[in-house]
Amino acid sequence: MRAPLTYAFFLLLISSTCESSTLEDTCKSFAAGHPSIGYSYCVKTFRADNASATADARGLAAIAARIAEAAANGTAGRIAALRASEEDARRRERLGVCAEVYSDAVDQLGEAAEDIARGEDKSTRDALTQLSAALDAPGTCEDAFGEADDTSPLAVEDAEFRKLATIALTVAALLAPPPSAPRISD
Repeated sequence: MRAPLTYAFFLLLISSTCESSTLEDTCKSFAAGHPSIGYSYCVKTFRADNASATADARGLAAIAARIAEAAANGTAGRIAALRASEEDARRRERLGVCAEVYSDAVDQLGEAAEDIARGEDKSTRDALTQLSAALDAPGTCEDAFGEADDTSPLAVEDAEFRKLATIALTVAALLAPPPSAPRISD
């Protein structure tokens, strides 16, 4: 009776090691291309969602999109509060630019997560387009303030979202099939 329990424990140990290595391998690959964000930040980001411990690469990409979506949603909420209390009409207008791009980012990230989950080449390419568009939100928001020579009240949120969206885009890009070479006929 003891042998089956030992065997079951061994299989569980191997399984959890393989599963965690998917997360670790994904974050190592990410960090190689994005050393300023890094491996530790990537792992910490994924560990915020318990499902990442057993997710495959596609699951991690969908999780990353959902994590970025939640951050965009939180930033959108902060923007709404700032707009509601802002007395300067020009500053409220700049916050309006941020509200629009973050609202779009929430939608784009939700669609990207769904596209990734479909698991088809075309849907993965569609997800990459959505993720790339969402990644523009913090830059557009910061530009609205920078062009007016005004300090952005969202610099911290924009920097954090940029990191999360970069993780989501990069991890999803690992799923994309390589572009096909054009056929040349003789």
